Formats: sequence, C-alpha cells, structure tokens
Amino acid sequence: MRIFDPHIHMTSRTTDDYRAMYDAGVRALVEPSFWLGQPRTSPASFFDYFDALLGWEPFRASQYGIAHHCTLALNPKEANDPRCTPVLDALPRYLVKDGVVAVGEIGYDSMTPAEDTALATQLQLAAEHGLPALVHTPHRDKLAGLHRTIDVVRESDLAPELVLLDHLNETTVKVAVDSGCWAGFSIYPDTKMDEDRMVTILRNHGTDKILVNSAADWGRSDPLKTRKVADAMLKAGFTEDDVDKVLWRNPVAFYGQSGRLQLDIAAPTPLHEGNSILRGGE
Repeated sequence: MRIFDPHIHMTSRTTDDYRAMYDAGVRALVEPSFWLGQPRTSPASFFDYFDALLGWEPFRASQYGIAHHCTLALNPKEANDPRCTPVLDALPRYLVKDGVVAVGEIGYDSMTPAEDTALATQLQLAAEHGLPALVHTPHRDKLAGLHRTIDVVRESDLAPELVLLDHLNETTVKVAVDSGCWAGFSIYPDTKMDEDRMVTILRNHGTDKILVNSAADWGRSDPLKTRKVADAMLKAGFTEDDVDKVLWRNPVAFYGQSGRLQLDIAAPTPLHEGNSILRGGE
C-alpha cells in the first residue's frame, strides 16, 4: 500500500513518526505552513520557518524514504496581525522554489476583513505563479465560512480545480463538491473527522477529487490516520484500487498541477548544512 499524506505538519513531529509513517506505507507528503501555537512577532520568523520547510524537513523526511513537499502562505489566524502582513509582499520569492507545490494554508479563521484581504491576495499569487491553493475552512461557523470562501475563489483568477477546500465534514462536503473544488478531510483522534465517518462520506459522495489527511500537528493528533482510513475503507468493502485512488492518486493529481512533485527519493545525504538528525553521530 502506498500513501500520500496531503496535509501534515511534520515540524511538530519526531523522527520516530517518520519511521512509523514509512512502515505504514507513507511515501510522500505535503507540509503546509501554519500557525505554530503562539503569535509570531515579525516577518523574519516566517522566513526562517519557510526555509526550514524547504530544507531541513525534506532532509529529515529523506532519511526515512519519504518525499517531502510544502505549501507556503500567511495563515488566516496571523493575517489579522499587522506585524505579520508584510509576509504577503515577500511570498513571491518563496513561491518560485521547487519544493513549493501550492499556496497555503490560506482561508478563514475568524472571517475578518483582514482575512478577506489575505485570502484574495494569496489566491491571486497562486494564479500568477501557476500554483494550486490549499484553503483552510474555519473551525467556527464552518458552513458560512465555506460559502464565503467559495465566493472569494469565484471572484479570483484561480480556477476551482486548482483549489483544495480542507478541514471539511458532513455539513460542508456537498457544498464543497458542488463548487468544482477539491475536497479535503482531516482525520483526528478526538476532533474534526474520524476514519469511520470518512468511510461514510466516501460511500455517499464517491472517491473523485477527495483527499484524506492526518494534519498531524503539535496538538492531540495521529500521523498514521491516513493508514487507518485505508484500513477502514478495505474493511468496509472498498477495493484496493479505491484506496489507492483516495490515498495516492488523488493527492498526486491535485498537487501535480504545480508541475513540481518529485516522488522519487534520491539517496539521502548524511548532513544538512552541517547537521544530521542523529544525536552523537554514528
């Protein structure tokens, strides 16, 4: 079984997670830039983070046979902080990097005017750079936020087939699918979706243009949820081809629109800028 996790925050995970993910079948992933749990105080902290997603994390992943890609953006939560908004002006120099396969996470948190501006601006940047966009639907007032998101997408120059609407659930899946965008689902231990609910959605809505991710971060989460969805699908009567479509071919098709997917892992180098992932060396 091969698995592509299209949304997982490996900066928050250990190298043991990489090993466990590889053993579970994960061979590729996309790590979106996101809020780190406390406010950043300047654009410079974003730039160091972006550099890590383009350098250190691909190096860590390569040690375990996993192809690492990223998406970069000013996230919705910090779009409200004037100290952070200069990131929007600097994004173009990062969006030309080979490892960047989309603009994201963008979207809404509290649905403020500042978030409106950041979303519209970054959808335009995606269109100008020929990249897809990964859109975070809000955790509060999710359906209203989804409608507002789709309106902004329709007003932009970015085609719906280049947009992934993520963090969906049963209340939002039909609106998302009907919009022509791709539909993403984050599977968590306690919140958002679980694997059994995901199987029900796949039964009701099919497997076209649907992506499943673990979104594992610094909170209670599980980087093996993609494999658990695959196992639940098989147990529910889906075929191995269905599983391969949802867990591999769909994310490859979506992010492949960037023209930057590199799924073949080269032999890992022992060091990244003089550092290894070992403690004490071997």
